[in-house]
Amino acid sequence: MTQTKTGPDIAPARLSMDQYARNFCDLHPRLDPHEARVESDRCYFCYDAPCVTACPTSIDIPLFIRQISTGNTNGAARTIFAENILGGMCARVCPTETLCEQACVRNDAEDKPVKIGELQRYATDHYMDTHDTTPFTRGEPTLRRIAVVGAGPAGLSCAHRLASYGHDVVLYDSRSKAGGLNEYGIAAYKSVNDFAAREVRFILSIGGISVVNGQTLGEDFSLHQLQQEYDAVFLAIGLAGVNGLSVPGEDLAGVVDAVSYIADLRQAPDLSRLPVGRRVVVIGGGMTAVDIAVQSKLLGADDVTIAYRRGKENMNASEFEQDLAQTNGVRILHWVAPKAIIGTDGKVTGIDLERTRLDSAGKLSGTGEIVHLDADMVFKAVGQKLEPAGLNGSAAGLTLDKGRIVVDADRATSLPKVWAGGDCVAGGEDLTVAAVEDGKIAAEAIHRALSA
Repeated sequence: MTQTKTGPDIAPARLSMDQYARNFCDLHPRLDPHEARVESDRCYFCYDAPCVTACPTSIDIPLFIRQISTGNTNGAARTIFAENILGGMCARVCPTETLCEQACVRNDAEDKPVKIGELQRYATDHYMDTHDTTPFTRGEPTLRRIAVVGAGPAGLSCAHRLASYGHDVVLYDSRSKAGGLNEYGIAAYKSVNDFAAREVRFILSIGGISVVNGQTLGEDFSLHQLQQEYDAVFLAIGLAGVNGLSVPGEDLAGVVDAVSYIADLRQAPDLSRLPVGRRVVVIGGGMTAVDIAVQSKLLGADDVTIAYRRGKENMNASEFEQDLAQTNGVRILHWVAPKAIIGTDGKVTGIDLERTRLDSAGKLSGTGEIVHLDADMVFKAVGQKLEPAGLNGSAAGLTLDKGRIVVDADRATSLPKVWAGGDCVAGGEDLTVAAVEDGKIAAEAIHRALSA
């Protein structure tokens, strides 16, 4: 007699090791030299190129593509790294389809842009495979010391630029590894073969940067201490807090923070040991929602649904990312919001979603109609927030807006000697490439201030 399984179905090892390897291989394998040469020849090498304007770090895209077309791949990489020292990772994760490639004039001619992101990866990967250090050298020591808090894209970008001017940088990070979201938050199929750690080593090779891991602002040291001990401070602390759903049942076992789960997945030495539900519901509409949904499917989940409170056009995830999710068998359910998470014996068994609509004033409201989905796991992917407690109360005088740090055009905060950038600042774009630009701008401003 067959027994019916009761309770949530959450288990590891749903697939064979070969399946895990196939599912989490490189999403976009590198172009080979012939492919890169052919693709580079499609570029019009525009004067006042719109793709450059669309790039947050202002890489001279026509120049680096021309360098590839003439066989100067290392020169192309140097052109990229001069504006974006994390050009290798950005080539993998940057939403080029909504930035440089969307602006490409080839779209008007044939509705098919030059593959700028793949060409950028071709050049940067070639350089990093053949060189142990960045193409830049450390400047003459200035005896100035700068504290950078947070070893993610903004912090690494700032530290590298400051080191190139000869300043000494101490890079603090609360985790055991540097890299920030590049190490802990990027979907595993976008950054394979430990690339994030390789890129960190590449950046640090310039010298003059000391990394202190396992040290948290507000616990192990304060902002006030840093102001006293260093000539300048750059805050790149990201968004450590996670927004809740504020619905009944959120504390049930099986309701999981998507960011933490992705971090566990990224650090897992063996993906077969990572448990995943057979039926998964993801709440959210951004890149994290897509990343966790696709990876759940790739880990062996049978049924994965993204539930989003507004329409397709309102999702923060790009159209490419939405298509990627659906291509991998993820269903996207629009115009629904979580009403209650249902459970038995303290564990998730399903979720009630209320259909939503815009009222006459354009405000989102519930219709009263409930859609029930069975679920073994519910992932929360509804955004992150700054943890002001990490500022240790020394934020007296540090202006915040909607929970993020206010900065000016130079990324200077309202506190003397303190700059900030990346996800923690108000008005940011929450993109790796935007964080890199913040770090670069802040480093230039700090260097000017210290040189005055």
